[in-house]
Amino acid sequence: MSFNSRAPLVIPILIIVVGVGWLLTAQGFGAGINWVWTLGLGIIGILTFVLSKGFDKVSVVIGPFFLLASLLSVLRQTSQLSLEIEVPVLVIGIGALLLVAQLPAVPKPGWFVEPPPPAEGLSAPKKLRLDDAPGTPFGRGAAGGGGQEGSR
Repeated sequence: MSFNSRAPLVIPILIIVVGVGWLLTAQGFGAGINWVWTLGLGIIGILTFVLSKGFDKVSVVIGPFFLLASLLSVLRQTSQLSLEIEVPVLVIGIGALLLVAQLPAVPKPGWFVEPPPPAEGLSAPKKLRLDDAPGTPFGRGAAGGGGQEGSR
């Protein structure tokens, strides 16, 4: 399944997850847990791996971070974790994931394109002034002795 065939699935899946979360909250399942928020975070983490076609320098950061945020959200909403603990754990988590992404074994994403190396022998483009442009009334390329400053 190519990326183009997976991309249209994202919005319907997110809508279904929001609906399931809303229903779980309305039915009192896991009282006190906002399932829309929690499942939304989790599905974003999972979809990161699906849409990036696996494991790369982007998905290794974004996917696990959102899954961690979803787990910590459930723990905080069930009073097993305070906000003062949740936020530092998320900061530590994103830092650790950013370090993991720097490992050479983690591949670059498929959409990343290396810029081509600069060609040898080419210099920077020459800056032109309006007076240098051919075909302008006062340019050097103008008919009738171009470049006459006094006739402006």
